[in-house]
Amino acid sequence: MNDSLEVEADVSETIDPGECFARFLNVQKSYDGVELVVKGFNLDIQQGEFVTLLGPSGSGKTTCLMMMAGFETPTHGEILLKGEPISGLPPHKRGIGMVFQNYALFPHMTVAENLAFPLEVRHLSKAETKKKVDRALAMVRLEEFGDRRPAQLSGGQQQRVALARALVFEPELVLMDEPLGALDKNLREEMQYEIKRIHASLGVTMIYVTHDQTEALTMSDRIAVFNDGVVQQLATPEMLYEEPENAFVAYFIGENNRLQGEVVEHIGDECQVRLDSGEVVLAKAVAAGGVGARTTLSLRPERVSILLDDSHSFDNYFEGEVKEVIYLGDHLRTRLAVCGNDEFILKTPNAKGHPSLRPGQTIKVGWSSKDCRALDA
Repeated sequence: MNDSLEVEADVSETIDPGECFARFLNVQKSYDGVELVVKGFNLDIQQGEFVTLLGPSGSGKTTCLMMMAGFETPTHGEILLKGEPISGLPPHKRGIGMVFQNYALFPHMTVAENLAFPLEVRHLSKAETKKKVDRALAMVRLEEFGDRRPAQLSGGQQQRVALARALVFEPELVLMDEPLGALDKNLREEMQYEIKRIHASLGVTMIYVTHDQTEALTMSDRIAVFNDGVVQQLATPEMLYEEPENAFVAYFIGENNRLQGEVVEHIGDECQVRLDSGEVVLAKAVAAGGVGARTTLSLRPERVSILLDDSHSFDNYFEGEVKEVIYLGDHLRTRLAVCGNDEFILKTPNAKGHPSLRPGQTIKVGWSSKDCRALDA
């Protein structure tokens, strides 16, 4: 899809320097003068906030981070920091800390020397430099590793050093580009909580880029979900998960069941949808369109209940055949054939007294209309 670069907006009238700490204002980016990789990006970030740019590869999220850092220049629009435009400033004059996926540590320097480098280029005294380096090492719990070189550290320790180096000169803004992508699962989870702890203790503003939804949900105050250069939804982790505004967000954030159908009636803020398999489902009308419009129903697997008898109050209840049961420790993931969908997922807690299921078994399941969202087709 090609987007004209001639569509511009007057940004001068909408700049309010005192309103937020960092701002993307009608930002566009093209590398070839034809195709826009970022399309009209607007985002206000408050001081001390942890904002994540989340999306698949090629969605434009990293380009936005690189424009804030100064490694890329907007084709149109403006980026402001503390109310001042920064698009004309080189990266080293922006006072922004940066953490990359590949750590970007100097291999010939010790850990302490790596941390001292950004202080030395700012001409701090040796005494002040040592004080700040010691404090940064303590912050990431590497006090005993100052004399080691990066090659003598584990991946997780190297990433802690990279984080400490980004924070050692006490920037007000830290940018992180897929910083945990090279770590294994356990280390990645450990570092998520470590970064969250440091953010809470310092109150520094952080902009974080990832394609990992779990990272985004775990760490962020707000998340901007990107697709095709456009923010699909900007909200808190809870809002994104519980109230996705379109089918892409529902699909990208967490697991969900998708049922296709056609709107047959609107009833207040709900609608009846006739599924392609013939069943009629009552759902919350979010972006369903009018009568006759195609829609996708989104339903989280943990919002589906097994019905042991007829004493329930669910708006929607159907029979399903158990196809597969996977034991995952704290919960069971059951795949069912329901409403013409052979990939319908049910998640149930591994709790005492919960009914055991087996492939081939026919069961009844139900869910509330408020948990089933009618979205775009």
